[in-house]
Amino acid sequence: LGVHIADVSHYVTPGSELDKEAFQRGTSVYYADQVIPMLPRQLSNGICSLNPQVVRLAFSCLMKLDAKGDVQDYRFVKTVIRSRVKGVYSELNSIYDGTETAEVRQKYEEAGVLGQLPLLKELYELRTAARRARGGMEIESGESQLVLDENGVCVDVRPHERGLTEAIIEECMLLANQCAANKGRTSRVPFVYRTHQAPEAEKLDRLKNILTACNLNAHFAGETPTQQELAKLLDETRGTPLERCVHTSILRSMGKAKYEPDPKGHFGLALSDYTHFTSPIRRYPDLAIHRILTEMLNGVSASQLQRDFNEFAQQASEKSSKQEVAAVRIERDVEDLYKA
Repeated sequence: LGVHIADVSHYVTPGSELDKEAFQRGTSVYYADQVIPMLPRQLSNGICSLNPQVVRLAFSCLMKLDAKGDVQDYRFVKTVIRSRVKGVYSELNSIYDGTETAEVRQKYEEAGVLGQLPLLKELYELRTAARRARGGMEIESGESQLVLDENGVCVDVRPHERGLTEAIIEECMLLANQCAANKGRTSRVPFVYRTHQAPEAEKLDRLKNILTACNLNAHFAGETPTQQELAKLLDETRGTPLERCVHTSILRSMGKAKYEPDPKGHFGLALSDYTHFTSPIRRYPDLAIHRILTEMLNGVSASQLQRDFNEFAQQASEKSSKQEVAAVRIERDVEDLYKA
């Protein structure tokens, strides 16, 4: 499996005005059908967009997986790629469910990727089974999709529906993120990790009260519930009238994910290695990791990287976590206004 990400760090160099502004913003902010980008659109929509049939610089995570879908080996390399076709979620979803038009089928057949799609689905199914086995949680968050007219006025609000293709791409991204975190941890270099902690005692008490009120099992084997125990509750209530209440309560019982320079693992995903590598155009932590990995590829020693990036990893983690919280608050407030 190859996951290819635009090589943003090639264009956004340390200490440049672009870099300083990106650090201050920390993230892109999305609302309705618009975005306040972290980086200029000339980059995000231009030279750093992996558009079809044009040559682009990329940072690739190349993975070897076994018959169970487990990563046996991986490597990070700087690549030059030319995308064969612009994949559209709705079109690919129609191919997977057998409702595609002849025109859509021809588009992907001519690009030479149609034969790859069943393999991707098979890999996704293997990875999904592995995630469920380790207790990775699938929380239905009840996201909304705003429907705007030609004047940008919100005329409808619908539940956000995620198709099979979106889930497949997400799983591929998760794999690349795991490999990046593993590379940082095992190499003992300064890094920015995506961490998530187990529920705290006070929030856990609140969750138990809600579970009891819903006539569900609120007893866990240990003081803190395992991922498998919480995943079981999520599965039991999925598709029932209790889904929204229980899923939201479990989500709120856990701490917020954040960025840290220490590899503490991700409780919700049930992963010991996790970071964000796949969106350097819209998240500064990803850009920071690309920069560190680039230096590693260039043969810079771990001791030199400690000197060069220790403080940077600390500052990037703190600033990015802070900016993420601000962005989420803005996005929710704006979405509330559109809904009203």
